[in-house]
Amino acid sequence: MPDSYKVGSFISGKRKELGITQSELAGKLNVSFQSVSKWETGKAYPNVEILSDLARILGVTVDELLSGNEKDPDGLSYSKAGVDIAYTDSIKSEMKKHLVTKDRRVLNGLGPFASLYDLDFPEIKEPVLVLKSEEPGSKQKLAMEYGYTESICHDMINHLVNDIIVMGARPLAVLDTIVCGKAEKSTISSLVKGVSDACRENDCSLVGGETSIQPSVVDPGVYVLTSSIAGIVEKKNIIDGSKVKEGDAVIAVASNGLHTNGYSLVRMLIDKMPQIKLEKIGSSTFIEEIMKAHTPYYKSVRDLFGKDKINAMAHITGGGIEGNLGRVIPEGLCASIDLSKIRILPVFGFIKDKGNISDQEMLNTFNMGAGLILVVPDKDKKQVMDHINKFHDCYEIGSIVKGSKRVTFRKRLDWVL
Repeated sequence: MPDSYKVGSFISGKRKELGITQSELAGKLNVSFQSVSKWETGKAYPNVEILSDLARILGVTVDELLSGNEKDPDGLSYSKAGVDIAYTDSIKSEMKKHLVTKDRRVLNGLGPFASLYDLDFPEIKEPVLVLKSEEPGSKQKLAMEYGYTESICHDMINHLVNDIIVMGARPLAVLDTIVCGKAEKSTISSLVKGVSDACRENDCSLVGGETSIQPSVVDPGVYVLTSSIAGIVEKKNIIDGSKVKEGDAVIAVASNGLHTNGYSLVRMLIDKMPQIKLEKIGSSTFIEEIMKAHTPYYKSVRDLFGKDKINAMAHITGGGIEGNLGRVIPEGLCASIDLSKIRILPVFGFIKDKGNISDQEMLNTFNMGAGLILVVPDKDKKQVMDHINKFHDCYEIGSIVKGSKRVTFRKRLDWVL
């Protein structure tokens, strides 16, 4: 804990060296004259929110400010290398409010070396952990550039949750990692808030993580995000495609856009034609359309788990329908997909037209409007679709037949939007 009198004396001394009055310092920081007086007499500490600005005005680091000592100008320090420990500790204190959870299984919070999670599930006889790591890809570069800081966190968590629910898992806990070149408190706070909010919306908890400041590796202003999740499923209820059989129906659940895939191609398109960012697709601009947060599907399917209504599920990400649905179709069977039934979103037609992109390339790169695909017994398809339609647009696009290729397409995409 910093010595308040030592810190106060240091602030007073640096202020006087610079010839700044208490009133002038208060004005620069938008605080009261009385606040500055209390700092300098050791009766109070500067608020975490203004530490960085105060240090900058006084010409010192936050670390020096909180220690009450100015470092040897010729000596090396972690602060001079770009990592201010005292400042990063103040950022961590801001994170605590975002890690508050009502989940009784979370046994500790921010501070310990690792997170503790109670795995006592009396209702599950053979619990199986489902683990996954994910990052939002090159979409995060656009997010930082255009001010979608919290939104990209929802992209990451929704993608992560979707990847484990296709195995019938219930999401439990998330650990996130933020790598940056320079720690900016407002940005990091926004990122942690976004991850925490997204976790709550998916009925799981952000239990901890890591903020790694790497000034010699990552440029200032650049943030790289990644997260890992733990989910749980009863062993007998794992959905892995092994129950898929001939005659099953293939059902598509609508996406709201690109989700988190195809952004390297999109960024290439924007670089080539910068003006398209503000072109309209319906009532939205192109940039608004492509920055919509990834659709979360957990709440639309969770009540179907354990009821033998779903034989397989595929989250449609990079590789499109063929690349992802093929991962859950058993050998000797084939998902025969009628492309004309896919309800293509206008944003995909826009991208195809502007980039002069072939149908095959579009199918290989994007979800085309089908973000989740289910394989269900034909007798149950109406009940399943009626349930999912309460949350998302849902419709039949094919069936399971015998064949050597796991996914085949028939007819053509209908680009009449």
